[in-house]
Amino acid sequence: MADRYDLIVFDWDGTLMDSAAAIVQAIIAAARDLDLEEPPESLARHVIGLGLADALRHAVPDLPESDYPRMVERYRYHYLAQDHQLTLFPGAYEMVRELASLGRMLAVATGKSRLGLNRAMAHCGLEQFFHSTRCADECFSKPHPEMLEQIMDELGVGRQRTLMVGDTTHDMQMAANAGVDGLAVTFGAHPRVVLESERSVAMIDTPSALAEWLRTHS
Repeated sequence: MADRYDLIVFDWDGTLMDSAAAIVQAIIAAARDLDLEEPPESLARHVIGLGLADALRHAVPDLPESDYPRMVERYRYHYLAQDHQLTLFPGAYEMVRELASLGRMLAVATGKSRLGLNRAMAHCGLEQFFHSTRCADECFSKPHPEMLEQIMDELGVGRQRTLMVGDTTHDMQMAANAGVDGLAVTFGAHPRVVLESERSVAMIDTPSALAEWLRTHS
C-alpha cells in the first residue's frame, strides 16, 4: 500500500493538537458567564470540529439569538486565556515533518477560524509543512465537503489519492461527503464507540500508532 495517498488532510483540534479539553472548558465557562444551563461535557465535546457558530448553537440550544455575539466573545475569552499552554500530541511535529520529507502534500481542514489556526500553527511551528489550509470561517462547516473539495482543487489531487485524518464523526462524514477515505483517531474529541458508527479505513488509538500507520500505508 506504499504511496497510496498523495494528499493527507488533517483536522487540527484533537488530531494534531491536544486541545479538546480546553475547548470543552471554554464552552461550559461561556455558558456560565451568560447564566445559561451548562451543557454536559459529552455534548460540548461532541460539537468540537464544527465551526464556532454551529458548535455553540448545538451546545447551547437555549441561547437567544440576540446574545449570540456575547456567547462567542466569552468563548473566545476563555479559550484564548489558555491556548498558549496547548501543545501538539506527542510525536505530531515529527510525524508531519517526516511526511513532508517523503514528498506528501499536506493540508489542514479545521473548525477553527483563520486567525485561530494561524496563531496555533505559528506557535507550534508546523506552518512550514502544509501546502493548503481551510477554516470554518472561509467554507461551509463540517460535515459539508467544501473544505476538502477546495483543497483538492487547489492542489490538483483526486479523491482516490486523498486521505482525511480526524477525531470526530464530523471529519469522517465530511470525508464521505467528499468521496475520500477517512482515517479516524480515537484519542481526541469523540470516543471510539461513537466513531465506530462512521465509515473509515482504520481506527487509530494513539498518536504513535497514527504516525506508524501513515508511515506504512501512505
